[in-house]
Amino acid sequence: MVSGPGPEALARLAEERVDHRFRGLPPEAEGLTVGELAARRLNLFTDGFTTPVLALSAERLEHNLKVMERYAARHGLAFAPHGKTSMAPQLFQRQIEHGAWGITLAVPHQVRVARAFGVRRVFLANELVDPAALRWISAQLDADEDFRFICYVDSVRGVELMDAALSGAGRPVDVVVELAAGEGARTGVRTEAECGAVADAVAGARGLRLVGVAGYEGEVPKADPERVAAWLRRLVALAVEFDKAGRFAGLDEIVVSAGGSAWFDAVADAFAAIPGLSAPVLKLLRSGAYVSHDDGHYRRLTPFNRVPEEGALEPAFRLWAQVVSRPTAEQAFLNAGKRDAAYDLDLPFAQVVRRDGAERPAEGITVTALSDQHAWLRTTAEADLRVGDWVGLGLSHPCTSFDKWVLIPVAEADGTVTDYIRTFF
Repeated sequence: MVSGPGPEALARLAEERVDHRFRGLPPEAEGLTVGELAARRLNLFTDGFTTPVLALSAERLEHNLKVMERYAARHGLAFAPHGKTSMAPQLFQRQIEHGAWGITLAVPHQVRVARAFGVRRVFLANELVDPAALRWISAQLDADEDFRFICYVDSVRGVELMDAALSGAGRPVDVVVELAAGEGARTGVRTEAECGAVADAVAGARGLRLVGVAGYEGEVPKADPERVAAWLRRLVALAVEFDKAGRFAGLDEIVVSAGGSAWFDAVADAFAAIPGLSAPVLKLLRSGAYVSHDDGHYRRLTPFNRVPEEGALEPAFRLWAQVVSRPTAEQAFLNAGKRDAAYDLDLPFAQVVRRDGAERPAEGITVTALSDQHAWLRTTAEADLRVGDWVGLGLSHPCTSFDKWVLIPVAEADGTVTDYIRTFF
């Protein structure tokens, strides 16, 4: 059975009425359904969209989906992209259509969104100790035999809280021991001995089942190829040690999982070296930022920079804003700021200028700061910029781009809007 969103739930997204909740859309779209608006194939630049407006490139989105589908298949990896990057069920569907095993999430609310749209395989990259959320997960498991749910455990106390909340559950909750990425890293068990103690606690819990080990190499302190590879070897060795100790007895498959968006090449190399265990290994990669990629943080860190023969991801977001003030020859202001643009890792990047239907590179234009609703631009003599011009901005960190826009136009290169992506943060 497919693990992706159900067609009925996705169809309901197209029935939602367009109104004041959705920024950047043409005022004339008020009252149309999202599906009706998409069917009109309006042009982003000439059919009444208002600035600021965030758009996803249709071509680049499809390119990125295909690149990671091929990458996972080539390296024998199952793929559960981190859905908290987008929280967009339509993108969950497209990722699963492109071979994803399921979706990775971070908190219970996100799991509820995924389940509302029929996602059947969820990896929760967190220890889940909320009793109400655990009871809801248990009810979901009991009601749907095709629902697969896996989450972290990283403490004996956490195991005890989970087991208490799951008293009387029909199906146990599958868990993986999270190995911390090192001292001073984020979550996870710090030592292999402590991992064993957590695994022992799981073995004594009626409501849990140990199915593997996992972690996040992106938290390795002072990460570089050597340090990341060393930590991944520890993760693989932990799986081997647990298997030798009989901790995975009776499983149909053993889960070994890692993989953010900066070091998935190292994950592929390490997982290729996993020896034969007592059951087949689900080598689960969880990179999520690839779907839109970005123009800053991940563009600098993408593994494809290190291994270009594997492919290349392309930034798919562009935020369009308008010049609303040009007080001096060295300064200008756009009508997009912190409420519109991701800025937690890098400021936006001025890329192109549109005037009278013509587009040109944004030469001599630099974003220097963001206010709530303004971008501060520094301009040099080569910047031909006037009030009213549209400026296309590249963005860094897709996670904090998706959460600012709840309905995002998907536009082809000529500006034709083919779809609208609904997000749920």
